[in-house]
Amino acid sequence: QVQLVESGGGLVQPGGSLRLSCAASGSIFRLNAMRWYSQAPGKQREFAAAVTSGGTTNYADSVKDRFTISRDNAEKTAYLQMNSLKPEDTAVYYCNADVVRSEFGYTRGYWGQGTQVTVSS
Repeated sequence: QVQLVESGGGLVQPGGSLRLSCAASGSIFRLNAMRWYSQAPGKQREFAAAVTSGGTTNYADSVKDRFTISRDNAEKTAYLQMNSLKPEDTAVYYCNADVVRSEFGYTRGYWGQGTQVTVSS
């Protein structure tokens, strides 16, 4: 089994910051790309940011220059530093990771349970 556990969400005023964490645990041989997605009420889940095991990052245009994704490979944890938050950033944020569970295994995607981020005055 593989578990992804997000934390760090909460209520913040517009212009504020939050740092989300996603900790992976369980039967993991190799942890490849890790990603953050957001899902606002009544909308589809959308890609926000990604980081490869080598540290290469990619962002959605809507969060570029405001959000920063990073990871600690030793801790099997990804982070999303969210700055200059806007009300439209309000959503449940989900962590997604590509995991190989054994030396000759295949890559499979896993999701966390999500953490709520609310940006409001």
